[in-house]
Formats: sequence, structure tokens, C-alpha cells
Amino acid sequence: MRRAQVARETNETRIALELDLDSTGNGEIATGIPFFDHMLASMSRHGHFLLACRADGDLGVDAHHTIEDVGIVLGQAIREAIGDGKGIVRFAHALVPMDEALACAALDCGGRGYLVFRGEFANSTIGGV
Repeated sequence: MRRAQVARETNETRIALELDLDSTGNGEIATGIPFFDHMLASMSRHGHFLLACRADGDLGVDAHHTIEDVGIVLGQAIREAIGDGKGIVRFAHALVPMDEALACAALDCGGRGYLVFRGEFANSTIGGV
């Protein structure tokens, strides 16, 4: 079974996350950042996997510690859940239209991180982030 449970505690955050790549459902997501909760829930729903996440962070200071640490924990959970990677296709791509946006993503799961972002945001914040 491709599952993982990962926890992380720092001076700024306390996170507990559960990931099940072979299950679907509505895992409870509560980070204290409504827009981030929505994005995590959407990723889980459209990705056809179960994700549950509880995060307590220093939101009075800034949301970035919580978002960053949830990302770290999610990455650790994905790595643990896929194990040796058997059955995982290394390359993938997608074009995703939503509202007035068109996102293009090309992914290589070869183990070398790299990101190119080209885009503009009309506002300095989105959903409080």
C-alpha cells in the first residue's frame, strides 16, 4: 500500500500529514490558511489521492512558515509513499485551463529539482497569501 504519515515540528510550526496514493476521499485539511487549504484539497481531489493535513503555525507573523513546512512534509510523504517508484512514469506534462488562466506543466521525476516560472499576478496577495 502506498501510504505515508509524516510529522514535523519546528519553532514556527507543528504539522501532521497523511497521504494515501491508492485511496480517494475527503481528508481533513486545516492549515489556518483558507486559500492554501482550498489548493491542497483541490490537488487531492483532482489527483485522485487522499490527503489529510493539520498544521499549526505562527500565522500572526506570516503564512510562509506554514506553507513552506507543509510543502516539505508533503514532499517527504510523497517520497515515502512511492517507495522505489515502481510503476511511476518518469516524465509527464499537462495543459490545464481554469477560468481566465492556462497552466502548462512539464514534469521530470528524475530527482533533480528545477523550476521555471513565467507569470504575473494582478494583486500582491492571493487569498491572504
